[in-house]
Amino acid sequence: MCDLRRPAAGGMMDLAYVCEWEKWSKSSHCPSVPLACAWSCRNLIAFTMDLRSDDQDLTRMIHILDTEHPWDLHSIPSEHHECTLSWLLRGSVCLWGSQGGSPREPERPLPPPSLPSPQSGASSFGEKFSRVKFSPSLTLFGGKPMEGWIAVTVSGLVTVSLLKPSGQVLTSTESLCRLRGRVALADIAFTGGGNIVVATADGSSTSPVQFYKVCVSVVSEKCRIDTEILPSLFMRCTTDLNRKDKFPAITHLKFLARDMSEQVLLCASSQTSSIVECWSLRKEGLPVNNIFQQISPVVGDKQPTILKWRILSATNDLDRVSAVALPKLPISLTNTDLKVASDTQFYPGLGLALAFHDGSVHIVHRLSLQTMAVFYSSAAPRPVDEPAVKRLRSAGPAVHFKAMQLSWTSLALVGIDSQGKLSMLRLSPSMGHPLEVGLALRHLLFLLEYCMVTGYDWWDILLHVQPSMVQSLVEKLHEEYTRQTAALQQVLSTRILAMKASLCKLSPCTVTRVCDYHTKLFLIAISSTLKSLLRPHFLNTPDKSPGDRLTEICAKITDVDIDKVMINLKTEEFVLDMNTLQALQQLLQWVGDFVLYLLAQPTQPGGSLLRPGHSFLRDGTSLGMLRELMVVIRIWGLLKPSCLPVYTATSDTQDSMSLLFRLLTKLWICCRPSPPVDRRSCRNLASWCPGLPHALPSPARAPGQPKIDHLRRLHLGACPTEECKACTRCGCVTMLKSPNRTTAVKQWEQRWIKNCLAVEGRGPDACMTNRAAEEVPAFVQLGPRSTHRPPTTPRSLDHPHPEDRP
Repeated sequence: MCDLRRPAAGGMMDLAYVCEWEKWSKSSHCPSVPLACAWSCRNLIAFTMDLRSDDQDLTRMIHILDTEHPWDLHSIPSEHHECTLSWLLRGSVCLWGSQGGSPREPERPLPPPSLPSPQSGASSFGEKFSRVKFSPSLTLFGGKPMEGWIAVTVSGLVTVSLLKPSGQVLTSTESLCRLRGRVALADIAFTGGGNIVVATADGSSTSPVQFYKVCVSVVSEKCRIDTEILPSLFMRCTTDLNRKDKFPAITHLKFLARDMSEQVLLCASSQTSSIVECWSLRKEGLPVNNIFQQISPVVGDKQPTILKWRILSATNDLDRVSAVALPKLPISLTNTDLKVASDTQFYPGLGLALAFHDGSVHIVHRLSLQTMAVFYSSAAPRPVDEPAVKRLRSAGPAVHFKAMQLSWTSLALVGIDSQGKLSMLRLSPSMGHPLEVGLALRHLLFLLEYCMVTGYDWWDILLHVQPSMVQSLVEKLHEEYTRQTAALQQVLSTRILAMKASLCKLSPCTVTRVCDYHTKLFLIAISSTLKSLLRPHFLNTPDKSPGDRLTEICAKITDVDIDKVMINLKTEEFVLDMNTLQALQQLLQWVGDFVLYLLAQPTQPGGSLLRPGHSFLRDGTSLGMLRELMVVIRIWGLLKPSCLPVYTATSDTQDSMSLLFRLLTKLWICCRPSPPVDRRSCRNLASWCPGLPHALPSPARAPGQPKIDHLRRLHLGACPTEECKACTRCGCVTMLKSPNRTTAVKQWEQRWIKNCLAVEGRGPDACMTNRAAEEVPAFVQLGPRSTHRPPTTPRSLDHPHPEDRP
């Protein structure tokens, strides 16, 4: 059961939704061990939970859910006791380790760009976001990062496993130091040079926190690990005589960021209270005695330096801390950028979350540890500044978060409480400070641009978009996109369409555009797939590919006769195997049906602007793409007539392809920005279109018609016998096993392994996968063993959708 709520305007932190698992009774939860939670850049959340059956058998589970559809839960039974979860950077693989491990991937392919401030004034994405040089720990041929993971064991060993492209796994284990000791807490960070820094603690606040540098290499096809001891530190609370024994245990040890090995967060606790300290590793000069300076003048010219840990800040006595969540958003921490962020009230990435045993959650500044926002799970809030020792204790333990994670833009926080419920909180970018509408829009636009550049999912940003903001955000996002270079626009072309579609879902005034954006994504996918099948007739071809020549010739020749356009092409470049052409018939049929649907739009009664497909009538780029595909289909139809789209014409002598191409070309000419449009041709088009339904009637669909495989465009029947799967993002249904064996169709299907219409172009890997049980639950299986039905309408945060209720 998911309780979905619309965000309150101007709140610092508020509840977005709560997931309670109805089939699990409250007595079945057994939070006997620490819980784990991990949030991927694709907004997939993995968390652990312990369940106790009626027979008192304990089952430990790893659950994965999509934040946009939390009612679709994917569960994996495991045998872990204390578990550690970590997503690979691309967000498609989740790594989990059992008790005593702290797994991380020992590679950093590309660091996310650093955010200076939303008021930088730059128009180019390259100027807005600075990318810090970051080398991977290991590289393959050509500088490609090598994948793998690193884990720290309880006994003080470090284990590294490397994944070679051939599938071979290289594993090596080494002691962190000669004198091994118990490791109760560990965390891992990376340096810019590719080294790995490991922090360990034995759990006692009187013991030092140790740091080690780990270097990984491959020598003679074997993994080699070299370790080096770095300066250690003692928590300051243990050096204070008045509080020496007040906090006996170190309960949390975390680097402030995965790529920031110079700053670490420590938390020491007792049974009732905690204290948090932030430390920084700095290079300091080592004073040299005057005697040695006189003996060696060179030393006096260049003072030697050492690395030393210095405390940045510390909190007062707090309630006992139950969980810590650190920001993943990389930001610039210079004094200038911090001042600009304070002036503009832009705080994402500046705060970290602390959960307490009294049920409250505090967002504190990552450097000063000053409180920025507070959330109370109970209805009665308590003053923030009231000393913890003076607060009344309840009879029983309060419900509190045992594991927390911040999203990749720090605009959302997920927590797993002691009763097994999952809560999603919204964090305001301004931390509750009142903002002008224009400034609030710039904050959201800045983060959307960041997600567009990095390829990260932007669902947590949508939590803060009000319906009245959608139109302005879409327009401003398009303006910023058009200011980029042509090469960058081509790279981001599909990503911005997916972003516009997700924004338009949030407002009833723009929801009809969602269909157009998804259709354009599908059209771009078909166009790139079909053009990639074209092969040059000679190997020593010029720089332009057959697809590029097709685009150039179709843009230059404005003739309405499809055969005259076809004459200017080298038809030998379009020759394909007959079986391949026949296997592509369903995709070619979709192109033909879509052209017929578009040209029939002016004949529909009312001609409403809200009708799906209306925006294509003014989109010269998409119309030109359809025109190119019609030429390709015409040529392939000469090779194999059975691959042509099937139309129901009223006359046996009617050339349907020629008629559609003629009308499509006239519409395309009217939409071209240059040369100047001849308005008479547009009036002639308006007179031609009313006769189209009589010559080529558009097929109509009734509710009882068979279901369709949306990716392969195959009819599955009213009751499909084949096992199917549905995407949790876009609701797309497709067969679980492919019936096609041709290379061209397999290429089309491979395109959708990790992408769907809702997230097409969202970076290196989007949410779709055929291996749902092994990677992420983007697909839920339909058919004989399914109880899930794909959504037919967009979801709303106001209330649960009727189709999703049990």
